[in-house]
Amino acid sequence: MVDTAQVLSALAQVEDPELGRDIVSLGMVKDLRIREGEVSFTLALTTAACPLREQLLQRARRAVENLPGVSFVKVDVRSMTQAERQALSESLRRERPRPQNKIEHILAVMSGKGGVGKSTVTALLAVALQRSGASVGILDADITGPSIPKMFFPVPPRPQVGENGLVPPAAATGVRVMSINLLLPSEDQAVIWRGPLISAAIRQFYEEVAWGTLDYLLVDLPPGTSDASLTVMQSLPVEGVVMVTSPQALAGMVVRKAAAMAQQLSVPVLGIIENMAYLRCPHCGQEVQLFGPSHAAQLAAALNTKILGRLPLEAELSRCADEGRIAACLPEVFLPIALAIQQALLERRAS
Repeated sequence: MVDTAQVLSALAQVEDPELGRDIVSLGMVKDLRIREGEVSFTLALTTAACPLREQLLQRARRAVENLPGVSFVKVDVRSMTQAERQALSESLRRERPRPQNKIEHILAVMSGKGGVGKSTVTALLAVALQRSGASVGILDADITGPSIPKMFFPVPPRPQVGENGLVPPAAATGVRVMSINLLLPSEDQAVIWRGPLISAAIRQFYEEVAWGTLDYLLVDLPPGTSDASLTVMQSLPVEGVVMVTSPQALAGMVVRKAAAMAQQLSVPVLGIIENMAYLRCPHCGQEVQLFGPSHAAQLAAALNTKILGRLPLEAELSRCADEGRIAACLPEVFLPIALAIQQALLERRAS
């Protein structure tokens, strides 16, 4: 007759492609029971909206059905409890990259909504932190719509292969960048990948790239709350998330969804940056609210976090980004934002 060890051994061959580990070591197999060849267990997924739900369920059932002596398999599915998710997240975050990489802080920049300037904010934050004396890298997790290299390099370079893996190119300021666009034959080539491939690429950018010693690794997340965001928050030791929004209430609604995801995965929201908050008139200096009144205060209150800063619309900044000179146009208003983020990290570590 089949026993518990045999069933667990079979289920250990089923890997979650987003997390890169088997479902047994991830703690997803619960309530395993065996009686006269009938096997039942519960598959606890990290979220009810797991895009790989059916794939994992079928593979788990098939792995047990193929065992000699098994006559029937019943698999129930549920979402992990908050405590189970937190334990899993902490376990995954303890897994560090290769020993030669020493990264002090990993921050994700997120909005949930496209078009709010999240990648621009990521780039500006990297430059501001670099100017404060920190060593900084950017992991571009927007695999299907990468834009970070365009902002830092007039002519994007190819990563070199070193002893410890791919070496991320450094921009003129010293910010190190790794993006799928640096590996494609042409920057216009489309990346048409399903979720598991996207997740694998993000993990490789973290684990197999020779980042070296960094004070900060910023992760630029794509819009939405699916594969890429889930992989980053579960597989990387993310210390906090910076939310980017714009003045419209619609943007705030989507940001609240992204913040809810971070909360469910036990990743703290460090604060909100409101981008495109206003346009300063070049003649009179008055602030013109092109996208309506700010909703940043209400959003910060709803998320129980702080407003890190409000950024204006600047035509010169757009030109610098298009020309690969983002570091040359850092708005003065961004330096206090970088300091506020550094302070928020210190406060969290002290608490």
